[in-house]
Amino acid sequence: MKRKIQIIMWLLFFVVTIITQEACQSDHYLAFKDVESLQKHLRWSPDREPIISAHRGGPMSGFPENCIETFENALKYAPCLIECDVAKTKDSMLVMMHDHTLDRTTTGHGYIGDYTLAELKELHLKDNQGAITDFKIPTLSEVLDWGRGRAIVELDIKRSISPEEIVAIIESNNAASYTMVITYNISDAQEYHRLNPQLVISATARSVDGVQRLLNSGIDTRCLVAFTGVSEPDPAVYQLLHDNGMMAILGTMGNLDRRAEKLGEKVYRDLVIKGADILATDNIQLAAKILNPE
Repeated sequence: MKRKIQIIMWLLFFVVTIITQEACQSDHYLAFKDVESLQKHLRWSPDREPIISAHRGGPMSGFPENCIETFENALKYAPCLIECDVAKTKDSMLVMMHDHTLDRTTTGHGYIGDYTLAELKELHLKDNQGAITDFKIPTLSEVLDWGRGRAIVELDIKRSISPEEIVAIIESNNAASYTMVITYNISDAQEYHRLNPQLVISATARSVDGVQRLLNSGIDTRCLVAFTGVSEPDPAVYQLLHDNGMMAILGTMGNLDRRAEKLGEKVYRDLVIKGADILATDNIQLAAKILNPE
């Protein structure tokens, strides 16, 4: 009898643990009923909480970059923006991959554009330590399906993929309410805005002049989030962005992340105090501590 009670207690403990873990993770999910709700979430206000952006999806040991399983793991730490990279296959399918070649992040070799989607799906992803995982290269459509009701998907399009292709796949997946497109120049940002005037766009503005160019671009500022670079900008950049209701993304991947590894999460907290609203980081575990101080 005593043995049965122990087994029942262990089973109850196991069930409660699973339910608690799922509840904690669901707290980090984000869902938006429409594009206007997403725009409102990404508008600056004085009482805004900082946001963590998981660079390349938040890779860590056992979890490769640009991988759906990695995205899900990132949400255990914070309600992250999931920044990920889009590439095109030989048969014109859109998949998630940062490098031009497959060698570093998969069990394949050579240029991604030399392979069909079916061929790429035979490969396995490797984590950043080179360990082979069971995970496969996801398509952009698969990522957009995953992101619905979970996270803001932030698309970095680095290959010869047209804005028309990206907007079409976002619209066909009804994903505009949780998708952001990264651009690197005003003309690309304007083209995305022309194709879909409600789409949220990340546009580069490293200086006051850069912010002014955004303001003069004709793009609705409700659709804009500004990337200010990978080093701290002039405080006037933050001020001008905030005066116009725009949030500032600061890329901490690189030197700022390394500084935080040495000095702790106070580095991230100080960056937010100075004006950064979204921290694009390679260390989501540490950066997330500013959202959940112990």
